Amino acid sequence: MNRTLPKPPKTVDLHADAFLDDWEDYDSNELLAESITRLRETLDAAIYWEFQEIRYIHGKGKGILREAVYEELGYYKESGLIVRYYPSHQNQDIVVVVIGL
Repeated sequence: MNRTLPKPPKTVDLHADAFLDDWEDYDSNELLAESITRLRETLDAAIYWEFQEIRYIHGKGKGILREAVYEELGYYKESGLIVRYYPSHQNQDIVVVVIGL
């Protein structure tokens, strides 16, 4: 089988400074949108590569990124693309996404 999506890491940091070199040039709404785009791209790739699970670092802060991440994951769960998601028991700044059993 020809794999066309790059294999994502098992843990993805969704903070813009972790994946954007010019993050200072973005406003807060653009940074949030970029983080959600990163979530979608890596989660879609993890599903494609048949990962059992993937973890996302959303951090603490004001909870804006966490809320957006959980909302997006809700859509994936409703569509049946993921089984469930929950805060990591070791670190509440991370959400664990279960893709398959």
